Formats: sequence, C-alpha cells, structure tokens
Amino acid sequence: MDAAVAARVTLQTVADRVGVSRMTVSNAFSRPDQLSPALRARILAAAEELGYSGPDPTARALARGSTGAVGVLLTDSLEFAFADEIATRFLGAMTAGLAPTGLALTLLSASGSPVLAARELPLDGAVVYSCLPQSPSLTWLQRRRMPLVFVDQPPTPGYPSVNIDDRGGARAGARHLVELGHRRVAVLTADSVAQGLITDPDALRGAHVAHERLLGWLEELDAVGARPTIMVGPYTPEQSVADQLLEGADPPTAVLCFSDAIALTVVEAARRRGLDVPRDLSVVGFDDAPMAARVTPGLTTVAQDVDAKGRAAADLLVAEMAARRDGTAPTGTPQHVVLPTSLLVRGSTAPPPSVRPSTG
Repeated sequence: MDAAVAARVTLQTVADRVGVSRMTVSNAFSRPDQLSPALRARILAAAEELGYSGPDPTARALARGSTGAVGVLLTDSLEFAFADEIATRFLGAMTAGLAPTGLALTLLSASGSPVLAARELPLDGAVVYSCLPQSPSLTWLQRRRMPLVFVDQPPTPGYPSVNIDDRGGARAGARHLVELGHRRVAVLTADSVAQGLITDPDALRGAHVAHERLLGWLEELDAVGARPTIMVGPYTPEQSVADQLLEGADPPTAVLCFSDAIALTVVEAARRRGLDVPRDLSVVGFDDAPMAARVTPGLTTVAQDVDAKGRAAADLLVAEMAARRDGTAPTGTPQHVVLPTSLLVRGSTAPPPSVRPSTG
C-alpha cells in the first residue's frame, strides 16, 4: 500500500474491515485483556494488511489526559544511570514496579543544561533521585505541579519520599571497626561540590545521603575518642583521591567509604603500596553492590535493599498520580518510607596490627 493510502487508514477503516466497533479495535492495541486472543489476532492482522500502526499516541494522550510516561531526575549525568550498579538496579526495580501500569520511564539529568526536558517533556509524574535542592530541572518539575516522589533526599514538605537508614547503617559500619580495635580511621565520602579534606561535617549538608552517613560514622568514632581524617571526592571514584588518603607518615588502619565503588579504589590504592587488605588496612563499603561479593577479599559493606527502594518509589508515584487523576489527593503529611540497612561482614576487615594476637 502506498504512503498516500496508508495515511488515510484510520481506526474506523480497520473496524469496518473486521466488522467490529472502533472501541474494539482500540482495545486490541491498548487493552488486549478485553478481547479474546482470536479476535485480537484478526484485528491486528487486518491492521497490518491495511498499513495501520495503531492509535496516534499524541491524540490518545490528549483524549485520556495522560502521557503514559514518568520521569526520573538523576543526580549528575545520564551516563551515571548506566555506569553505577546501584543506580541501574534502582531503575530496574522502578521499571518492574511500573510494568503493570504500562508507564514508561524517561531519564532526565539534573546537571548541565537539560532544563528544557524538565520544563517541556510530556510527563505524568517524576521521581527525583538524589538531586541537589537547587537543581533548575527540579525547580521546573515543581513549577509544573506534577506528582513527585523524592528518593535519597531530605523529606520535602508536600511530597512523598523514600530513604534508607543511612545514618544507622553508617553507625553499624563504624561500630564494626571500633569493636575490631581500630582507632586510626579515615573516611572517604563523596560530593559534587565540596572536595578535598574537610573538618566540618556541615560542609556536606547539601548532599543528604553523604551527610547522613558521615554523621553516623562520626557518632560511633567520637564515642571512643577517634578523630578520623575526612576526605571528600567525586561520586565517580578516582584513584588519586584514594592515593591521597593513604599518604603520610601515619596512615589509617581502616577506611570507611561512601560506596562500594569508592571502597574498591581504596583497596587498589593499598595494593599499589604493598599493603594487604585486611592485614594492613581494613576497608568498609556501603550499598552491597554486586561487585562487593565478586572481589577478593569480599568487601565488608552496609547493605541496602535497592529493589525495595525502587518498588517503593514506583508505588508511591502511581498512588500520587491516581489521587491527582481521581481528585482525591491526600491531605496531611505525605508518606515517608525509610528502609532498613544491615552490615555484611566479609573478608576486607580484620583487627589492626597493633591489637592482633602474635603468632610467633
């Protein structure tokens, strides 16, 4: 069939060919559970023969007042979503949670100059995933008054949110090192603004997750009089930052790390200096990314349930969208979900040499 003829084929054309209503043809494309498999097969075969590809998505969105898409606003670049194992798992869990609704994910970046996407892309709602509060893209999403769910950020008035127990998990990691006998401990955390050595934890106040984890580490270390060196690097691990942390005449015997990816850069930096992990240096990560169990020695880490976090974000967003659509937007305080963390002790931690029993 030539292009001119195909352009004139409509929903009604297919309905006339099969001898059914327009609604039945529409259901064959968008609500297949409403038809018998045999009837749907007849309709799709007729549509293919006539060169009809289905209802126009734009017209359908206008008719039902829904775009069928939700956004995920990411911390930095879109590459982060594909390079970071935790971000990938989170997005996968969100996708699985949204699958029964037929909603699709659209990735948005909070950095650079992507404001146009946040301002103009057709979206039914969005999840804001660990973004700075002053992000211009976030500002535009809020101006559009669409349903939003905040993840890994401070609870924001008027919006539901999902967090993990970052501070409690950090306390567990630091307590493990303290109980092993470590007092010369360093912290390697991450931020997109503050960099280098810091002494004031409030330097990370704008980075909610990093700030919460730092406060948890310090609570346990302060209790035993340990004064850690605090180094801040980028979220994307850099070997030079780990190297700098281990330099000096009095290096740490243990390092607490913002993420497993960062922890592995510390392990590599130690090995380049001829240090054994954990005999000479203990390393604790955070997240329990798949890599934590693959490396040798296995990485002691604080586990979070990323799948549960992604599903919770999807469920909250769907509920917010339904409430807006039905005119039953809830009053009172929006739901704030806090998921637990747990310490997984593997082979990267041991007592420091100073307290290790002699084998001689």
